[in-house]
Amino acid sequence: MAAKKAHSRTTKATTNLPPKPSPAVARARGVDNWKEAAAWLRARGIEDIECITPDLAGVPRGKMMPTSKFTSNTSLALPSAIFRHTISGEYPEETEEFRYDSRDSDIKLMPDLSTLSVVPWETDPTAQVICDIVDTEGKPVSYTPRNVLKNVVSLYRERGWKPVVAPEIEFYLVAKNDDPDYPLRPPQGRSGRSIQGGQGYSIAGINEFDELIDDIYHFSAAQGLEIDTLIHEEGPAQLEINLRHGDPIELADQVFLFKRTIREAALGHGIYATFMAKPMQGQAGSAMHIHQSVVDAKTGKNVFSNPDGSPSKEFFHFIGGMQAFVPSTLVMMAPYVNSYRRLTPGMAAPVNNAWGYDNRTTAFRVPVSDAAARRVENRLPSSDANPYLALAASLACGLLGIQKGMEPTPPSDGTANEGSVDLPRGLLEGVSLMENEEALLEVFSREFVGMYAGVKRGEFETFMQVISPWEREYLLLNV
Repeated sequence: MAAKKAHSRTTKATTNLPPKPSPAVARARGVDNWKEAAAWLRARGIEDIECITPDLAGVPRGKMMPTSKFTSNTSLALPSAIFRHTISGEYPEETEEFRYDSRDSDIKLMPDLSTLSVVPWETDPTAQVICDIVDTEGKPVSYTPRNVLKNVVSLYRERGWKPVVAPEIEFYLVAKNDDPDYPLRPPQGRSGRSIQGGQGYSIAGINEFDELIDDIYHFSAAQGLEIDTLIHEEGPAQLEINLRHGDPIELADQVFLFKRTIREAALGHGIYATFMAKPMQGQAGSAMHIHQSVVDAKTGKNVFSNPDGSPSKEFFHFIGGMQAFVPSTLVMMAPYVNSYRRLTPGMAAPVNNAWGYDNRTTAFRVPVSDAAARRVENRLPSSDANPYLALAASLACGLLGIQKGMEPTPPSDGTANEGSVDLPRGLLEGVSLMENEEALLEVFSREFVGMYAGVKRGEFETFMQVISPWEREYLLLNV
């Protein structure tokens, strides 16, 4: 009798427990449909939602609204001009290839519910969702960064393949600076002293910013973002975050959100995080290295390896394509005047289009691995690049090499970063190479190439209006 009563009490207590959330509602990141989205938002008491999309620079643009409006099938529109302005917010002059929409018509934000996540640094319960851009008829707008990358991935899909990438993002922590005329300087760490250079892989260097790094991890976990490793790089307060390998669009989304996350975490501690390619004179630049491989969509086997474990012809053609076409797409991986200050002889960044086995002086390094993990690391992109465009450019070059059966040069065994520079040395040269490469129009669209080139030329003209300290130092009294 006592046993039955005990069982009765247990059953009653169990039935009074709140129901377990569905797996979709419990996920930190992403849902499958609008019904799940409504439940996900309700379970977290979300009041506002940010509908964001990356512009050409990778800056989040979009609209913020109450949750009730988001879930009521509201049409979200933006002016097309936001994809035609420079990083400084100016609008370049029209050219034959660079044109504005004469009506500045609407383009529409289409939320990708697989990217739904919280905004953990906001005080009010807030969520965010990354959106694709379509026209008023629902067709993808070809020149927007996420669609550019999606198109490149679709070209792999047509061959029955899936590209796999793993980005590594370097950035600097710097003391707050409200006057752009003054050079940046490292922030104070927990020791009370400004951290200096030469801290590569130093655990003590990371520990200087323990509380900030804890916030980065907590913010990332809340958004469902996966950090693989975090290290201290060579520059003073220069850190690197490595992401786990996966689908290019998902990884570009993660880099897009990581940049925002790291900046917000740093601001919470009274310092800046910057992804400038070369923020400090005389110090190492910041890269976004991209590890790339290709797998068969059905079997999951690495296309870069033959059944016996040897490198495949596709592996070598991929490298051949990188060597042939990356100089013409470098402007998508090094998009600003400052980017080319990193790509300088004598510094750690490569200034060549050579490749080699485990050779960090080459642009394209093949890390030591087994056959299943055979991959090519592109060491040219800088951390200031729009991740969608940098990934699209890198993967497109490799695919063009496979399509055209391009053979690479022999691998470099020694130091490849000495002697002549094999890449564009400045922004305008990079733009010209991109415009004049017909093969790129097949993978990016003529509209994107013309628009991107027009914006980059506009940014160069804005830069030329600024007189630098070098000019005042050496020209003022000497010429």
